[in-house]
Amino acid sequence: MFEAFSSGYYLGRLYVEPTAGERAAINSRHHERVNEQLYTGDDDAIVRTDLPLVMKLGSSHLAVDGEDDVPERTLAVPEDVLESASVDNPPSLEEVLLAKREHAARLLDIGAV
Repeated sequence: MFEAFSSGYYLGRLYVEPTAGERAAINSRHHERVNEQLYTGDDDAIVRTDLPLVMKLGSSHLAVDGEDDVPERTLAVPEDVLESASVDNPPSLEEVLLAKREHAARLLDIGAV
């Protein structure tokens, strides 16, 4: 689903749809799999599914939680963020950047998310 793109990001394509929620979300099982595969390294003793994934849609960095009611391969995004990310006519298939673990930690630490 996500492939290496740069030193700081993986690239993927997800359907982007609006949500009434305040935070972006993907399907909980998908969130757990991505977290296990891309955020948990050999040096981690446990999977940290309590931390959000960090995705970039347009110019916006989003903390992404896992939600059971979000369909697979879909990123549910608050409507105001969709407008600023220039997503036209959702739901639509969009390129999404997933910050690599170290880059995501930096973005969260500096408050860019």
